[in-house]
Amino acid sequence: MRVLIVHNRYQLRGGEDVVAEAEAALLRANGVEVRVYQRSNDELRDMPAALAALATVWSRRAAREIAALCRAQRPDLIHFHNTFPLISAAPYWTAAAHGIPVVQTLHNFRLLCPQAMLLRDGRPCHDCVGRLPWRAVTHRCYRDSLLQSGVAAGALVAHRLLGSYRHRVQAYIALSQFSRQQYLAGGLPAQRLYVKPNFVADHGAPPAQPRNGGLFVGRLSAEKGVAALVSASARLERSAGPLRVVGDGPLAAAVQAARLDYLGARSAAEVHELMRSSSFLVAPSTCLETFGLVAVEAFAAGLPVIASGHGGLGELVEDGVTGLHVRPGDAADLAHAIRWAQHHPDAMLAMGRAARARYLAHYTPQRNFDLLHAIYQHVLSLPGARHAA
Repeated sequence: MRVLIVHNRYQLRGGEDVVAEAEAALLRANGVEVRVYQRSNDELRDMPAALAALATVWSRRAAREIAALCRAQRPDLIHFHNTFPLISAAPYWTAAAHGIPVVQTLHNFRLLCPQAMLLRDGRPCHDCVGRLPWRAVTHRCYRDSLLQSGVAAGALVAHRLLGSYRHRVQAYIALSQFSRQQYLAGGLPAQRLYVKPNFVADHGAPPAQPRNGGLFVGRLSAEKGVAALVSASARLERSAGPLRVVGDGPLAAAVQAARLDYLGARSAAEVHELMRSSSFLVAPSTCLETFGLVAVEAFAAGLPVIASGHGGLGELVEDGVTGLHVRPGDAADLAHAIRWAQHHPDAMLAMGRAARARYLAHYTPQRNFDLLHAIYQHVLSLPGARHAA
């Protein structure tokens, strides 16, 4: 099988970049011939704003370059990850012209919401789901910019009218049942919406060693619930154990000023060791996550998760079994859950064992390959799917 993977990288490396790279490596490890087409948002630094806006709606360059790859590499299918803003949905039509089926992973909610997070003023927002996204423009939802919100909304409307999303994609991969339900409400065809979670590598069973303190890993931004974490930390007793924060972002200064152990950005190996020595992970996102990769990383390390009880993250973490749920944005509730975890180490160890078992059952590389390969095989079995010679 030959697969062309298409991805628009972010300026600050994030979960979508990690997943796109990991899936490419996973496919290669299982004998799939993989080629990768990438663009990077670093290109935006030197790109005129008008050209960037045009590329967001219809990237002629991406369509042209992917067409050349289709002729040269003759892939069986094309798997798209992020296409915003330099790739766009234009290459869907390129694939159709070459008779090549398309798979699109739905890492966020961009096909429903120009801002991509279903979030406005710190609260979940569904105003544009299944509707024309004009409200996103009037509220300046994307980067607080009327112009940029207009471009993002315009691209969405243009491809809805063209039928790019409904007729040029053979399979969509949602990362959770919650995400699938949002896209069903937004009008994507149910028969093309599959659920396949993300995965992380297995570094083996965590050692039987003392665990201590809490851990936050992620971007230090409002949608990740950092303000609630900062406020919660002021309500906690310092003697109960450390609450470490790993990451960087616009709220880094607020974290440094709080009663938190700020560690800054750390390598993946360092994060892994911190997860294996901590008592619990804190993931208090106020936005509706499509999944929660950091929670699965915690599960693999036998680490239970205190998570906001909504969205894909709330679906991933089972309250009282693999972690604890808290009300999104509620600092008092978050402090209560952290305090309970600090005073019940044996219960957290038991939840950690359940989290590790959940990881082994659902989120290993081999389990993920089996799911992904089954989706590919189904897409290739559809009438009109072309196979490489």
